[in-house]
Parts: sequence; structure tokens; C-alpha cells
Amino acid sequence: MLKSGLIIAVLALAGLLLFAATRPDTFTLQRSIVIQALPGPLHAQINALRAFNTWNPYNQKDPAIQGSYSGPEAGPGARYAFKGNKEVGEGSLEIIASTPTQVTMRLDMRAPMQASNTLTFTLVPRGTATEVTWAMQGACPFVAKLMGVFINMDAMIGRDFEAGLASLKARAERTGS
Repeated sequence: MLKSGLIIAVLALAGLLLFAATRPDTFTLQRSIVIQALPGPLHAQINALRAFNTWNPYNQKDPAIQGSYSGPEAGPGARYAFKGNKEVGEGSLEIIASTPTQVTMRLDMRAPMQASNTLTFTLVPRGTATEVTWAMQGACPFVAKLMGVFINMDAMIGRDFEAGLASLKARAERTGS
């Protein structure tokens, strides 16, 4: 009886590991919102990391977050290193490319897990409004694939992106920028 149970447990574990191994090697997730503001003022709220952090949901999750800025105030080379609670983690954010309709950042995490992902903010004019899309893409190592079997990362991170975009919208529509 014990032997049968052990065999079933080993087979179940092997099946779980094989299933996780079949998951994609990369991931992409994104959320969008329409904001009643022109692209220029919204670009300024994304392209300058100090402004970005006024609506960044991860900075809101930890009021005691420790952060430091380096490089230029805005645009490529602007960098923010942070260390926060377990929800926020430790890492850095750097703007690597910027045009009037798109800002691309590299997010390098050291904790709780090491990861390097690309964040892209795309601004598409819609008359007097702008559709803002926040996307993230990166590699999905085996540990992340295994976690993904049990945790819906798209929903979890997507909620944060939605909260951030809602905060950007409220800020932009309240101030007119």
C-alpha cells in the first residue's frame, strides 16, 4: 500500500514537472487605459522616473521604500535603484529608449527573485485622449514556469499595472497633464 502511494506521488510530481517544462520560455503581459490627456504631458509622467514614481503602484505598496536616482532627470540613462518590502523587492529601473510615443525601461530584479524584464509604455493618440499601454516581457525560467502552474502571474501583476494606470489617469485628468 505504501509502495503504491509512493509510486503515485512520484508519478504526480513527474507529471507536474513535465507540464511546467512545456510552458513558454518567455512571457508578455499588458494592460491599457484611455486617458483624457494628450501624449506629450503623459510622456513626461513616464519618461522622468521621479514623476513616474508618483503614480508607480510598486512605490505605493511600500511607503518606506529606499530609492536613489542617478543619470539624467529623464530619458535614456535615467535610473532608479530601489529596495523595498517583500512585495516590492530589490532592483533597478532604467530608461533605455524614449520617443514621443513610447518609453522603454529595463527592470532588473535582485530579490525576491532575479529577473531582467523589459517594460514598454506606448502612447497612442485618440483624438483629445491617449491610449496608454503598459507592457512587460521577459524570460520565463523553469522556476517561474513551475510557479505559474499555481499562481496566475498575469492576473497578479496585471492588477498592479491596472492600479498604476488608474493612478496616472487620475493624476493627469486632475492636473490637465
